Amino acid sequence: MAKRSKRGRPVNGVLLLDKPIGMTSNAALQTVKRLFQARKAGHTGSLDPLASGMLPLCFGEATKISSFLLEADKRYRVGMRLGIRTETGDAEGEISYRHEGPIEFSQAVIEETLAGFIGRIEQIPPMYSAVKVNGRPLYELARKGLDVERKARQVEIHELHLLGFDGVDLEIDVHCSKGTYIRTLVEAIGEALGCGAYVTVLRRPEVAGFAREEMLTLERLEAIAADGFEALDALLIDPAEVLSHWPAVSLNSDMAFFVTRGQPVQVPNAPRSGWVRLFAGEERFLGMGTILDDGRVAPKRMMQTG
Repeated sequence: MAKRSKRGRPVNGVLLLDKPIGMTSNAALQTVKRLFQARKAGHTGSLDPLASGMLPLCFGEATKISSFLLEADKRYRVGMRLGIRTETGDAEGEISYRHEGPIEFSQAVIEETLAGFIGRIEQIPPMYSAVKVNGRPLYELARKGLDVERKARQVEIHELHLLGFDGVDLEIDVHCSKGTYIRTLVEAIGEALGCGAYVTVLRRPEVAGFAREEMLTLERLEAIAADGFEALDALLIDPAEVLSHWPAVSLNSDMAFFVTRGQPVQVPNAPRSGWVRLFAGEERFLGMGTILDDGRVAPKRMMQTG
């Protein structure tokens, strides 16, 4: 039986997409994949249709680093309204609670309340989330009116700043660890203030330290696509740059030979532990490796970019 031919171009690299509101992460991925006519692509964790902002897309060999971007810290700009809770924690849900009486908080009280959430906190995943219970996403169960027990998860809020407050609506900046549910955080802030709250706007300007200026909208990509694949490919970030916060280990030709065949090697002056980037000489990126207990460098996820 003849082998099925692979469809699409062998594109390699990472693109920082500015996902628009109202589009699922997968729909955004498929749209960009078609523009590039890429053979292989994946995103690094879903961004809600309600949300906009940075969605890193990995193409070809760069899909091997997608899990590291998934694990990375994120930053969000969040609009939240006080005095109301909704079933989904955002503007799309039915109102489940409306605060009776005036909402009167000073900026000092709000900032003090926000400060109480900085550090490690526990969150229970919301029913309207993609977490699976017995193989079924929670949101499917929630839409049927079901409420099932969920285990609390520990996340970390690195920074939480008040950007604006008009008496009802807040704008906050959140720098947090992976797995943080912003809707759950906003609801918890509303509870701490004693009036309830829900998300009105959610935007992610940063992932893994990449700045918002590096994002590209779908409209911009479509315009660049008119200039051909070379123009599109020039937008991609090299995987080695994405992992630039990791130490670089330079291998001579003999070391590179063994590493590319899956064998650990002893490298003088290598870091003592952790993940590293492996290079043949000073420039050619080979992939990722880890430091073993005996000090040798072991290949883990190697790149095959030609």
